[in-house]
Amino acid sequence: MSRSDPEPAIEPGLLAPRVLIPFLVVSLIWGSTWFVIRDQLSVVPSSWSVTYRFTVAAIGMFLLALIMRQPLRIDREFLGWSMFLGLIQFSLNFNFVYLAEHHITSGLVAVIFALLIIPNALLGKWWLGRPIGTAFIIGSAIATTGVGLLMLREYRVAPVGGMDVLIGLSLTLAAVVSASISNVLQVIPRIARFPTVTILAWSMLWGSVCNALIALFFFGPPVFDPRPAYFGGVLYLGIVGTVLTFPLYFRLIRDIGPGKAAYTGVLIPLIAMLLSTAFEGYRWSLLAIAGAGLAMIGLVVAMQTRKA
Repeated sequence: MSRSDPEPAIEPGLLAPRVLIPFLVVSLIWGSTWFVIRDQLSVVPSSWSVTYRFTVAAIGMFLLALIMRQPLRIDREFLGWSMFLGLIQFSLNFNFVYLAEHHITSGLVAVIFALLIIPNALLGKWWLGRPIGTAFIIGSAIATTGVGLLMLREYRVAPVGGMDVLIGLSLTLAAVVSASISNVLQVIPRIARFPTVTILAWSMLWGSVCNALIALFFFGPPVFDPRPAYFGGVLYLGIVGTVLTFPLYFRLIRDIGPGKAAYTGVLIPLIAMLLSTAFEGYRWSLLAIAGAGLAMIGLVVAMQTRKA
């Protein structure tokens, strides 16, 4: 390398504060949302619950943009992109997740969603040209094995039949694909030229519109559960589980790439299991312990720094 050549940029590692703090915050919060989602599936059709969540989230995100003095004016090209992102990220993705929890346990849905690391990495290489390093491949193989053990454990204890498992698995994988496409697309220059909060505000607005149309078509007029727990759950999912976390997660995608950012999905089911241990009497089996251990080892290996 000649003296005139620029030094290659160093991708921040997991222990860098700008990575570690949002990584842990997103993982901790999203690890708790699976239980709240489960409570949203009692009286209200799932699509209406998703609609309420992202209506609250869209309002919150626009307010956040105003507080942060982020631009809200967009051009015609981005209008189309924001509609598409809203459809796949904040409508189809979450409708698939909520529907999946009608068929399989929230723990199993969370574990399957950890497979997001695979399409995120592949699409990141295909669309963004981000190389997949050896450490990431080895770490992902280890973590995927751990996720497989966790999935096997959750499948064994799930009080559902074979057809329900198949339907729930299919819906969750559809959600994974939708989320992955959105994760990678929002980093491309045509979209990334706007601040993250601006992208999220408009995408959530269109997502909530799509959710309302889906709910009206499939389930009829709006239905609301008058329980305080349901109302509190909508606020928690909309504000804490969405407005607080998605800007942090999308920033992670820009800093460390969609593949590594998706490793929050590996940590999330472990956190969900720890919360279940503390509050629901969850009992750890040998499979769960082995799966959790492999997932954490894979996380450490895959998150090694590399030259960008």
